[in-house]
Amino acid sequence: MATDVLILNTGVADLRRPDFTFADKLVGKGGLAKCKTEDMPNYSQEQLKKWIEQSFATAGGPGNTAPLIAKTGLKVAVGVNLGKGNYDGLDAQGRFFHDVMTSNGIDMSPTHIHPDLHTGTTFIHSTTGEDRGGIAYFPNANDDFDFEIFKGAVEKLKPSIVYYMYSGLSDRGDANGGRDLAEFIKWCRSDGAVTIVDSHTLTGNPGELIRTGKSIKEYRLLEPLLPEVDLFFTSCDEAKLTENTLAPGRTWDKFTEHENNLHFLNFLTERFWRKACPERSRGNNRTKLFGVTVSDGAYEKHICPDGRLGGPNKIESWFMGGEVVDLVGAGDAFRAGLITYIGRNLDRFRDGFIDFAEAVQMGNLFASLYIKAPLDDRYGNIKTYDKMLKVVRSDVTYPSFDALRDALN
Repeated sequence: MATDVLILNTGVADLRRPDFTFADKLVGKGGLAKCKTEDMPNYSQEQLKKWIEQSFATAGGPGNTAPLIAKTGLKVAVGVNLGKGNYDGLDAQGRFFHDVMTSNGIDMSPTHIHPDLHTGTTFIHSTTGEDRGGIAYFPNANDDFDFEIFKGAVEKLKPSIVYYMYSGLSDRGDANGGRDLAEFIKWCRSDGAVTIVDSHTLTGNPGELIRTGKSIKEYRLLEPLLPEVDLFFTSCDEAKLTENTLAPGRTWDKFTEHENNLHFLNFLTERFWRKACPERSRGNNRTKLFGVTVSDGAYEKHICPDGRLGGPNKIESWFMGGEVVDLVGAGDAFRAGLITYIGRNLDRFRDGFIDFAEAVQMGNLFASLYIKAPLDDRYGNIKTYDKMLKVVRSDVTYPSFDALRDALN
């Protein structure tokens, strides 16, 4: 069976505990940061294994997307670096990540076992109420992501879609100012794949940085990359930080959020379809789709192979009812839904005649089902593609999460 989606990079075990207060000290209270591998707390493998067995762990990165896509019926593979260790050849975090993926039907054959570095690990200070704790990410083996190794997986599996997670979180993957990743994505496109890359939230306090117009160097990595990708969706905060970095000067608080999201998508169009690659303004025989996710849906703008432009359009989510359990992974889950829809309608996407609004609404549905699920069953609400599509096409705003789940069953 051919591979529909290959997801690459950032294999990570996310560990959540109320006593991980050291995360606040490392990255600031409520902060989020990529930390140095050498600063990772010296917990023993036995201790990490115990916490994993006690359900303090979830699989991050591709763990937020791959099982969701697979549960709809698509064939999914994951290519990541995992650390060598004593648990059937992997360290405790790597064994956990690998087992979660395989138990959900994911092809893990592209796994590369790193001989020297542990599996990526995130320590999250879990708190109650609105008091958000620190999120400290230690890249470990993810920092040594080698494109030459994973080109072999692309050549072997011939995936229809290649999804690289994330720009900005791997020293080797982000080398040469992001041009190495851009060249890899260009190579994947030449091999026939539709490509998507996302960036990661690179700060825990975006509001102040947006207000002051501060640039963040990691977003400069998008400069060579965005002309090469077919799909790119980012959050509204990340959108502002990206433009502050690439084209500073906009005073965001002078405008409504709606105006800011429209502006950003028009900025991307001008910067990365027209000026950077003028031929792309004529379509260049490929469909391109950019977007911004917001709390109540997403905005999209697209260009078709014949040069037809659509948007920016806001697609308001019909699936907002119910309480949020955990927002971590919301954007990843959205992209899982978007990719699922495109993967099931690949020819129409390539031709530029896909229903773009419906594709985004599928992303909205996945995101809602993911962030409202219990941490020990984050994939349980995802159903087969036909059931998910029926709900997307119902043209109904669901008043509660129970109503939404009933519609899916």
